[in-house]
Amino acid sequence: MKERLSKAEIRKDALQDAVEAAAGTVGQVATIVTAAVKDVAGTVGGFATELFEIRDAARRAAEDHETAETAETAPSVPDVHIDPDSPSGGARPAAGDVHPDPDAPIA
Repeated sequence: MKERLSKAEIRKDALQDAVEAAAGTVGQVATIVTAAVKDVAGTVGGFATELFEIRDAARRAAEDHETAETAETAPSVPDVHIDPDSPSGGARPAAGDVHPDPDAPIA
């Protein structure tokens, strides 16, 4: 003997299957969106980290450049030597015993 389903039970089963399919689809889409948001956040965070590193490198380079310019433009002090023919014998130079070295390179 065949068991017959009522129209209400058929509708309930169809609605149940539709809701289950919709819930599964929504779950899959949510998983995809969640993974995409996570990937985008990681990529943007990595980009921001690179920007910070570039900014720090540029700042250090600018500081090095300023230091190099300061060293190049600083007044140069000529090399001096102690006059061994001075009255002190070169042991301890007095103010008059210190002379610019004529062989020192001109900066």
